[in-house]
Amino acid sequence: MTDAIIHTIGRRKEAVCRIFIRSGSGKWDINGKTLGDYFPRSGLVTAIQQPFTATDTLGRFDVQANLNGGGSSGQAGALRLAVARALVKIDEAHRPKLRTLGLLTRDARAVERKKPGRPKARKKFQFSKR
Repeated sequence: MTDAIIHTIGRRKEAVCRIFIRSGSGKWDINGKTLGDYFPRSGLVTAIQQPFTATDTLGRFDVQANLNGGGSSGQAGALRLAVARALVKIDEAHRPKLRTLGLLTRDARAVERKKPGRPKARKKFQFSKR
């Protein structure tokens, strides 16, 4: 691969992630912070790095990400999808491995809307017989 900058977008719930990935030493810059500072939960960090570990490219690329919207879990999912899409752009041979792990599929689950006459989406008010 040349020293080109690859730009991809990932989305999850209400979170949107725009990343710029280039060959480097494995540095992360997420909204001006490192990966461990932005995502203090280790489970989220391992989920984000899953596309790199699946393709044996961990530490070979620098990632500069711009995250906004949603919470920490949604942002982590958006970042993981964006990284997986970028790795496919870099080398098309990564596609089958990432596809079998489900890393290229956008998780469409989102919060269900509140229905009228109910306190939440599916919860009902307490029924009183008398």
